[in-house]
Amino acid sequence: MKELLMALDQGTTSSRCVIFDKGSNIISSAHVEFKQIFPKDGWVEHDACEILSSSLEAANRALAEANLDAKDISALGLTNQRETAIVWDKRTGRPLYNAVVWQCRRTSGYCDQLKAEKYDAVIKGKTGLVIDAYFSATKLKWILDFVPGARELAEEGHALFGTVDSWLIWNLTGGKVHATDYTNASRTMLFNIHTLEWDQELLEKFAIPHKMLPKVYPSSRIFGVTDAFGCEIPIAGAAGDQQAALFGQCCFEPGAIKNTYGTGCFILMNTGESPAISSSSLLTTIAWGAFGKVEYAVEGSVFIAGAVVSWMRDELGLIREASETESFARSVPDTCGVYLVPAFVGLGAPHWDQHARGVISGLTRAASKSHIIRAALESIAYQSYDVIKAMEAEADIKASIIKVDGGASANDFLMQFQADILNMRVSRPTVTESSALGAAYLAGLAAGVYSGKEDIMKNMTNPLVFSPQMAQDEADRLLDGWNKAVSRCMSKI
Repeated sequence: MKELLMALDQGTTSSRCVIFDKGSNIISSAHVEFKQIFPKDGWVEHDACEILSSSLEAANRALAEANLDAKDISALGLTNQRETAIVWDKRTGRPLYNAVVWQCRRTSGYCDQLKAEKYDAVIKGKTGLVIDAYFSATKLKWILDFVPGARELAEEGHALFGTVDSWLIWNLTGGKVHATDYTNASRTMLFNIHTLEWDQELLEKFAIPHKMLPKVYPSSRIFGVTDAFGCEIPIAGAAGDQQAALFGQCCFEPGAIKNTYGTGCFILMNTGESPAISSSSLLTTIAWGAFGKVEYAVEGSVFIAGAVVSWMRDELGLIREASETESFARSVPDTCGVYLVPAFVGLGAPHWDQHARGVISGLTRAASKSHIIRAALESIAYQSYDVIKAMEAEADIKASIIKVDGGASANDFLMQFQADILNMRVSRPTVTESSALGAAYLAGLAAGVYSGKEDIMKNMTNPLVFSPQMAQDEADRLLDGWNKAVSRCMSKI
């Protein structure tokens, strides 16, 4: 038996498939980009059917690249962009509306209304989240309220809701399984992370019929089987992308931290079997359901990280490929006083200002393209710094190392600057596909490929470690400039 594991990693800009062996070596991989839809300022959508087709295409390409058949795969694990909301007609399988993406701000006004009603404490206490358009609940309510016929279909039991994992599981099983896992459910703002159930009070508050919601299960289990690739493969793991990355980085002990540098930056700290409800702007979330128990994490989110690189490429035309940013950044000794705050869709933790907007400050005649590109890369590190320092204060833990993954973690300039500005070691694993690897590990556990966490941890070898080199007074000076730039983009100023 080859003991190969397929991970479908459905992200914000592309769908990926990675096939691993038991030792976490990548056998093959493929990715397929799909269209980003921006109907109005601040609105972000995807075609749910394209999410599905791109995922299937990526999987078939990965199998073909390694000359594998579906029968060679022991199990399939899913990981996904989390808070994106999809509603579909279970009779036809057709979406009632485009997927409303986690980045979408269309429900900001309704969130302001909830805050004015002083509903913050209820949401925080039950879900561990703050009131924000980022999460799924208000997106689902918007679909029900504004898409013609959607509410009627939901009340009649014909419409189903799901985050991307649910949509994929439903389609991969031919409509037989409507399910999600604890991690994705915990990001909807509808799930009680203490009782591990959909919360009836919240469902009533948002006017969401319970019958349209998926069943919620542990992250490592057999959800069903798919024959989409020629023969049956068990779907044996599912987790939101950031929790999957925490699992893939083997952050199994309380206090372990990882940062995923993707479209956004997502920093999670394992807090063990008890949820630590943050008194500040951090989120409490379910880390996973695995090893026969549920574990929790605190999380801080940076909305725009790698997406600022895509913006420079696609909207400004400053670069042709993301990989060019490192050479441009190294071509100048500093940013010439330029700071770029990419608050394109508001600011996440620790600010949580959904009306903040991006700024470029400190421009002089001497500022060049290279300075702006370097400032954009540095903005990713600064935003991560803000979250990690809030996390350390909340947990009363001084971290000495942070594990990193995601596409932008391949940028050595960014990783070194991150180590410098944090005054902390940054550890990058050999396999940076941590979300996909976490999904594979979860599936492998349920399918019996792995016997437990010790068996998985055998794979964690030879990370590349970036150690801080910058003088602390220089780091403090740069951070002071960053804080001034952030203050200029805040809506509350």
